[in-house]
Amino acid sequence: MDKIEKLLRKINQKSREQLLTIITRLLAGERHGLNIKRLIGTDFCRLRSGRFRIIFHYEGKNREIIIDSIKLRDENTYNENTYK
Repeated sequence: MDKIEKLLRKINQKSREQLLTIITRLLAGERHGLNIKRLIGTDFCRLRSGRFRIIFHYEGKNREIIIDSIKLRDENTYNENTYK
């Protein structure tokens, strides 16, 4: 089981549904209303939704979105070594 699945199992049903809705919107290319910022000095972006942070990057010519990690916000969330 990967870290994202483990996180989804730990959180409550309401938070899980909200997080899955945000992920679905992100993967559908819907950027309007999402709090997305590029992380300085990297090719990664972050999407902020409540206490959750979704770290992702774009890959290939068609800019496919690859989700690298989903974390609850803490002091190590943006540590570059945590999502490589």
